[in-house]
Amino acid sequence: MSEMNTGTLFIVATPIGNMQDISLRAIQTLLTADIIACEDTRRAGIFLKRIEEEILPILQINTNTTNKPRLLSYYDQVEKQKAPEIITLLLQGLNVALISDAGTPLVSDPGYRVVKEAIEAGIKVESIPGPSAVLTPLTVSGLPSDKFFFLGYLPKKPGHRKELLTSLTNLHGQLKTTVIFFEAPHRIKGTLEELAEVLGEEKHIVVARELTKTYEEVQRGTVESMVQHFQKTQPKGEFVILFNTED
Repeated sequence: MSEMNTGTLFIVATPIGNMQDISLRAIQTLLTADIIACEDTRRAGIFLKRIEEEILPILQINTNTTNKPRLLSYYDQVEKQKAPEIITLLLQGLNVALISDAGTPLVSDPGYRVVKEAIEAGIKVESIPGPSAVLTPLTVSGLPSDKFFFLGYLPKKPGHRKELLTSLTNLHGQLKTTVIFFEAPHRIKGTLEELAEVLGEEKHIVVARELTKTYEEVQRGTVESMVQHFQKTQPKGEFVILFNTED
């Protein structure tokens, strides 16, 4: 009895803003996949349309010959239920490409469960590297980049958030590293005020938002200067905050 051929689960990084940041390998994978698992099928459809209209003509690829993969909704709230469905498709020999709304899947985005289950089922998992909302701000921050500590999103409750930030101050003198975390626009002001309390107003930090997009902004300075800056503006876009435990 011949061994059944399984498909491959591709983890595909997509642009965090600028469409031209997508890699040739990512394009090829998305155009040849049978299924694309995505957080939002509508956004994924628009994204694929932009590849077809903006990127393929540059590469002189005939859009009439490209594959039309099926879009499968896969987001945080349904990850537990949808993972077995994706595993079944892979075991049937179909290739599945997993994407997030932007950037590298699994990094503060769904995907861990299906990758874990695919590995346990003996299915090949292949990563297609590319844009990252973690590495992009790190490289332009001006902070030491030999070691970094990524926290994802901080806890939503102020008390838990402050407790975590306080625990990071204990790293001073023990672990010299750059700390990176994401923050939502409606919480950025409160988080900066808590950073001022915990780290001190003169602590040097970097605040980045909308990287690779039209209104890209990277602010470098003391926590107090950041508090004052964002008190004068209405924060928009997703934020990334960085600081070094040694400074």
